[in-house]
Parts: sequence; C-alpha cells; structure tokens
Amino acid sequence: MTENQYLDPDQAGDYLHLTVGHLAQLRYRGQGPRYLKPTPKVVLYRRSDLDAWLNASSVEPGAA
Repeated sequence: MTENQYLDPDQAGDYLHLTVGHLAQLRYRGQGPRYLKPTPKVVLYRRSDLDAWLNASSVEPGAA
C-alpha cells in the first residue's frame, strides 16, 4: 500500500480497525482523519492522512 493511496471508508475502517459507521460519526463531528469528498456521495481517505491522525492520537505512557 503506497502512502498516497486513496482508500474508501471500508478500506480506511479496516486500516484503522474502526467500523464504517464510526468513521461516519467522526466525519459528522469533525473529529476524524482528514478526508476528501470529490462528489456528494464519495468519501476518500489518503493513507498518509490516516497515519497522521493515528500519530496525533498517540499517548505517551505516564502522560495521562
């Protein structure tokens, strides 16, 4: 999988271990990874954006 590969919500959910519904809720709340919406019914994610979101969500042990 290349870094700039585009993933649909099913693929992005598999990559992040999240359901498609959870990704939809994150989009609705403006809290999830960056996404593209080239048409009203198409949502795409860049793998690099998913990785960046995961990295930004990481917690250092003892920091909580």
